[in-house]
Amino acid sequence: MRIACWSGPRNLSTAMMYAFGARTDCAVMDEPFYAPFLRDTGRPDPMREEIVAGHEADPERVAALCSGPIPGGRPHLYLKLMALHMLPAYPLGWATGCVHVHLLRHPARVVASYGAKRDGITADDIGFRQQAEIFDRVGGLVIDSAEIRRDPPAMLAALCAAIGLPFDPSMLVWPRGGHASDGVWAAHWYGAIHDSTGFAGPEGPLPQLDGDAARLADGAMPVYEQLYDRRIRPQ
Repeated sequence: MRIACWSGPRNLSTAMMYAFGARTDCAVMDEPFYAPFLRDTGRPDPMREEIVAGHEADPERVAALCSGPIPGGRPHLYLKLMALHMLPAYPLGWATGCVHVHLLRHPARVVASYGAKRDGITADDIGFRQQAEIFDRVGGLVIDSAEIRRDPPAMLAALCAAIGLPFDPSMLVWPRGGHASDGVWAAHWYGAIHDSTGFAGPEGPLPQLDGDAARLADGAMPVYEQLYDRRIRPQ
């Protein structure tokens, strides 16, 4: 089974990759289209040169990796994918036959978290529009990050049941210090999760935003709400 998990940034996506990576039957790939996206857009992300040099940057070759042999000969592959990295010209045929999962987080939390890492973020940076476009193309299941953090065993069990994979309690714990499949960008972005050994607890109240940040979050709400209404729930 190949599980393509689509999200935007700061969406619990790395923790979910670690959860699946903790399974002995599952290999993981960390944002395989990030290097092509940076090469083709020129976006000045942190560690841009290291990312493009250290990872495959040809989208056709990345697509072949996504559909090629699963590393380690394992039966399952989990692909952590940023919807915004999937530029319109990039091949999507590799996704045929994947089980698609769309990971959500409330726009106010995304804007507050991502805005703390980057200045001047835009709607294109937080990826809600692109996620809706991917959903329209490939369909799939929807799961909300706040509900995962509120009850990881129940939500991961529900997700596994929905995709036809037995739940494995090992998904709830991972080694401190990161995963061997981390992209080179982990040095900039993954500090907090490298200090963790499992999912963080429930989130507090929504952050209070104003000005451009509030307008950015409000603009993403219609997409969030449409996908949120489709989310899976604990059994």
